[in-house]
Amino acid sequence: MVKERARILVVGGGYVGMYTALRLQRKLKRELARGDVQITVVTPDPYMTYQPFLPEAAAGSISPRHVVVPLRRVLDRCHVVVGEITAIDHAKRTAALSTLATEEEGTGAQQLTYDELVLAPGSISRTLPVPGLAEHGIGFKTVEEAIGLRNHVIEQMDIASSTRDPAVRDAALTFVFVGGGYAGVEALGELEDMARYTARYYHNVQPDDMKWILVEASGRILPEVGEEMGRYTVTELRRRNIDVRLNTRLESCADRVAVLSDGARFPTRTVVWTAGVKPHPLLAATDLPRNDRGRLKCTPELTIEGTTHAWAAGDAAAVPDVTAEEPGKETAPNAQHALRQAKVLGDNIAHGLRGEPLETYSHKYVGSVASLGLHKGVAYVYGRKLKGYPAWFMHRVYHLSRVPTFNRKARVLAEWTLSGLFKREIVSLGSLEHPRAEFELAAGGKHPQDPANDSKGSS
Repeated sequence: MVKERARILVVGGGYVGMYTALRLQRKLKRELARGDVQITVVTPDPYMTYQPFLPEAAAGSISPRHVVVPLRRVLDRCHVVVGEITAIDHAKRTAALSTLATEEEGTGAQQLTYDELVLAPGSISRTLPVPGLAEHGIGFKTVEEAIGLRNHVIEQMDIASSTRDPAVRDAALTFVFVGGGYAGVEALGELEDMARYTARYYHNVQPDDMKWILVEASGRILPEVGEEMGRYTVTELRRRNIDVRLNTRLESCADRVAVLSDGARFPTRTVVWTAGVKPHPLLAATDLPRNDRGRLKCTPELTIEGTTHAWAAGDAAAVPDVTAEEPGKETAPNAQHALRQAKVLGDNIAHGLRGEPLETYSHKYVGSVASLGLHKGVAYVYGRKLKGYPAWFMHRVYHLSRVPTFNRKARVLAEWTLSGLFKREIVSLGSLEHPRAEFELAAGGKHPQDPANDSKGSS
């Protein structure tokens, strides 16, 4: 039994936020039933996105609805609030909450009080002051961005198929991806594979007409799968006529022209930015200690250093890696650690409430898997290196085992099975991004899809 009534505030509904709250539901089931514990989850979206499936969602292999997990269904014993925490005063145990209702009411942020704080807001895209990036760049971190990018790529093929201007056609069929990590390589591999398949249904667009360019500032891609598998990935991508440029940076993308540090210039209507992430800006609006990279300083028990009743894990936390040989090393901010940290975090909060000793988070990195398109992939797991179909199959099996809830596992497996029996979907539903466009035009308003107002170049 808990020592005293506790109000637990979980900030964030991603990997750590959802899995921690789910663990607390199980560990504190009796206390929740008696009202001794209350769990509040504050999240900007009412769902958790399983990000490893975003590339397949963009390629049409998985329905967007099956990439996300509805929090209200999974966290049925928690109070789920759709909103954002804008500031935290842990000394006073208060947090400023902003929701759609507070914006409508115009009353300003609400003040939430809590006894235990779990900070798991995740991360945001790390951008650089590249001219034109804010106006023309496309991110790849949310399911909305993934589906928007799919629609955009197919729309560019429509533009290229119908234009008579060679310059417009060339720009429409040039796709630039910046960042050689998981997000960039997997998104590029899946979308190139999808576009290559889609081209067979266009009478005047061939796969060789398209230019796919991967820009990476360092000298290697996919460092998580090892140097050898990284080199294999470069070779495999170049075999598919993908232009991989290492030790190269994007200098500008103003006026829809991608200018690279090696002097190359590519007129393009598509610049996808996947060059890393940075801690959520909320961390700077707290009175909690952070390291020089802006992440929360944590202990191996996942408490925040120098404080009590405050916990963190995932992308926002600098957690010491107790399995590392060299001192001072931190766990990598990836899903593999986040899922396991959430389990220990939920257990430790329950231990703390009951006055029990805390557990130490310890997990040795076992490796990584990456998909490069249908039936293509690379893997480095437990020291073993796989490539091609075996790696792709391992990628699917691993992530199917990790996606939350049996409901989602069954739906994803069913979609994979059906996609093996039937042809791919090649439909662009870009109009979903502007659902009122036709009605506004009919009512005499201005069409929101006016090309002059569309910075990303969607038709």
